[in-house]
Amino acid sequence: MAIMNMLQALNSALDTMMARDPAVVLMGEDVGYFGGVFRVTEGLQRKYGEHRVLDSPIAEGGIVATAIGMGVHGLRPVAEIQFADYIYPAYDQIVSELARLRYRSAGEFYAPVTIRTPCGGGIRGGQTHSQSPEAVFAHVCGLKVVMPSNPYDAKGLLISAIEDDDPVVFLEPKRLYNGPFYGEPDQPAQPWNNHPKGEVPDGYYKVPIGYAEVAQEGSQVTIVTYGTMVHVAQAAARTAGIEAEIVDVRSIVPLDIHTIASSVRKTGRCIVVHEATGFGGFGGELVAQIQQDCFWHLEAPILRVAGWDTPYPHAFEWEYFPGPARIIAALKSVMEAS
Repeated sequence: MAIMNMLQALNSALDTMMARDPAVVLMGEDVGYFGGVFRVTEGLQRKYGEHRVLDSPIAEGGIVATAIGMGVHGLRPVAEIQFADYIYPAYDQIVSELARLRYRSAGEFYAPVTIRTPCGGGIRGGQTHSQSPEAVFAHVCGLKVVMPSNPYDAKGLLISAIEDDDPVVFLEPKRLYNGPFYGEPDQPAQPWNNHPKGEVPDGYYKVPIGYAEVAQEGSQVTIVTYGTMVHVAQAAARTAGIEAEIVDVRSIVPLDIHTIASSVRKTGRCIVVHEATGFGGFGGELVAQIQQDCFWHLEAPILRVAGWDTPYPHAFEWEYFPGPARIIAALKSVMEAS
């Protein structure tokens, strides 16, 4: 097995599926000759040709609409939206057409479209390059929503998404794209500043959509999170000296409440962490389902740690970003409650 970062793992997934299935096509802004703004599709147009890796106009609605037509007619398009912040012009196509197609046709038609898009902050992207819009897609019936936290899952989940006959919004935390580096301009070097690399099998394998994973075993408190925050939570628990069990949601829709609830019943305490804005965020759904399934096992109120209710700031990114200090404060609070 090779050691890969998330960028390399995603590229490997696309390469694997394009070699395996001639119906898989890629499209998006600069995905071809340029290899994508983050280089996820680098080298694929040279390998598979312009008829399978298509550079599109700067028109997100057109990208998704074209992908829907391709999917209905037998292809398996993987559409890239260059930043999750730019996905909103395509929202009507995603919600009103793509997500509803199988239902409105009573199963006669379907469109196996995967929409890849980088999300989240931590790279000095400011308010128009740092959003995490998972909650607005989780609310839409007919979509699957996925966010990996490590290279192994990224490749396996993307392969599962491409093979899925239902549309999948595949959110990629760009903070985790590259290999390890340190030294934020106003932050000391910390372990959570690492971008994880990991062992990734060559060739084809799948991580099934719809299953969470216990990323770290623990007995005192459960931290339910996903994406970049998995690594931040691990650093926070380690610094606080608390034996936290960390559940990586991975599949936002469909949600594996069984794995999450099993952990919370074991520990009796729970914190939900995500980078997106707190109010109306997906954490609210997690809290509601955990409360419903685990009420008689809880020894303290469930706490949330999330982004502030404001556009993602550029100058104060690390105050917005739910870093270890804020998670440690929540851990101490929930451990002291009775």
